[in-house]
Amino acid sequence: MLSILMPAYNEAHSIAENVCETVETMRALGIDFEIVVVDDGSLDGTHTAAINALRVWPECVRVVRCRRNEGKGNALICGTSYSKGDYVAFLDADMDLHPEQLEDFFTIMKSRDADVVIGSKFHPQSKVDYPRLRRVYSFFYFMLVRSLFGLPVRDTQTGIKLFKREVLEHVLPRVLVKRFAFDLELLANVHHFGYRIVEAPVVVNFKRVCSRLRLSAVWNVFVDTLAIFYRMRILRYYDRPDRSYAIDRAGSHEIVIPIPIGE
Repeated sequence: MLSILMPAYNEAHSIAENVCETVETMRALGIDFEIVVVDDGSLDGTHTAAINALRVWPECVRVVRCRRNEGKGNALICGTSYSKGDYVAFLDADMDLHPEQLEDFFTIMKSRDADVVIGSKFHPQSKVDYPRLRRVYSFFYFMLVRSLFGLPVRDTQTGIKLFKREVLEHVLPRVLVKRFAFDLELLANVHHFGYRIVEAPVVVNFKRVCSRLRLSAVWNVFVDTLAIFYRMRILRYYDRPDRSYAIDRAGSHEIVIPIPIGE
């Protein structure tokens, strides 16, 4: 089974439609799947809208709500703990990256004997109109990441990724960053523990105007990156014994259970 995790923050206008489109896409592809929508403490009606999708597809959609906005990374860690699939996909809720691309990810995972397949906007076969300034920042960040971690990927941030479940079970308990550099910490540890990461081309269709690149966000990513390096190379933190998921199911999160028809 494939578990598709869709973290959402203030997506009330589109989350129900996007979840239903994802369901219909996976059914058309003939993939056994579930969708776990994680509302990351949204301030609009994202939770209510997601429940509407659950009511349409109660057999394959679940909704988890974080009571506070703690970051996309925290939402994905939470969603993983509630998921059941042997494979786990991360998929941005805005649908800039269509879920039909996951079929190619499975093909690449099998043909390349990969443990993780990640979308890359910088793959030579990708189709994406990416702002020039972001390309510049991404290039220098790629150089920094390659020099610090030897990570064999050019793009850690694209919002579609496919994992074998055992990889996440090994790595996620070690992840501390919940916001700006979550993807980097996750993938750096995947590489650190010897799992094979392969990049895949993506097609990106922007459904909203790109927000301005805030210098504060760039600075926070830089600080988090150095902190990850310090934990990995100096403290050897990630090599310590296994940990379990630090999820407070009763306090910080709640899951909506589908009610069988007729009850």
